[in-house]
Amino acid sequence: MLRHLLTLNDLSKDEAQYLIARAIKLKKMWYSLSEAPQIMKNRTLALVFDKSSTRTRVSFEVATHHFGGSTIFLASGDSQLKRGESLSDTARVLSSMVDLIVVRTGAHSNLECYAENSIVPVVNGLSDSFHPCQLLADIQTYCEIRGKVQGAKVAWIGDGNNVCNSWAIASQKFDFDLRISTPADYAPNLDFLPEQSANIQLISDPMEAAKGVDIVVTDTWASMGQEYEKEHRQKQFEAYRVTQKVMDQANPNAVFMHCLPAYRGMEVDAEVIDGPQSVVWEEAENRLHAQKALIELLLQWHLGDELL
Repeated sequence: MLRHLLTLNDLSKDEAQYLIARAIKLKKMWYSLSEAPQIMKNRTLALVFDKSSTRTRVSFEVATHHFGGSTIFLASGDSQLKRGESLSDTARVLSSMVDLIVVRTGAHSNLECYAENSIVPVVNGLSDSFHPCQLLADIQTYCEIRGKVQGAKVAWIGDGNNVCNSWAIASQKFDFDLRISTPADYAPNLDFLPEQSANIQLISDPMEAAKGVDIVVTDTWASMGQEYEKEHRQKQFEAYRVTQKVMDQANPNAVFMHCLPAYRGMEVDAEVIDGPQSVVWEEAENRLHAQKALIELLLQWHLGDELL
């Protein structure tokens, strides 16, 4: 059966753990100048992006290059979608010519349409609902620093957005506790979880949410497509800025995470994101290594022994 990665729910716990371990190994190979397995030789990855990108695009393109393959990038307006061709027809055509498709879009239903009509694996490079690739890099980063994430305590502070949703799924895949602190009108809807779990708490007070945690994580207050709400959101989220006072509530060796791009003085103070507890640059680099592990696993699922 053809498998895709639209959310982290598409992975079993064992598969999620394997991806992190493999990403760490591939990173060590890269630093030792060992050649990556040429699993993408004579193969192509297509990037279909309705939304702008730095880390997602670069990480997938470089990962494919390291694996000996090539990429095709289609930005919004570059294809016949601009003239009204359906997503389903586009998926059929693209998947007949390429080996993997990464889609970065708005409505999550767009990704589901690609997956339903593709004959090759489809990856969620970001949707309005989820950002699974970011979480693979985040979990890899923490595991490199602390050895494991199981049993950790995490505070999400800010908007209950797509990255927050992916942290919620990750908390179940990797067995850690998650506290989500958002303004009342911006709390996440967790109905996408297979079952509600006691390891997820909604705590309105960010200072309370941060007490004794191992990771403090946030994101921009206005995601792509919400720029028109920026001024309103600034007022709503003012009390949810990650300051040093917030970090002081966490464990002394706690780390700060942010998927980037960041806006200093908004969702996070400069002294935090540029301070010694910040691991945002490690997170950003690990997008490359996590993407490599994901590409490898998807091809193994799809091609099996043919890949070897």
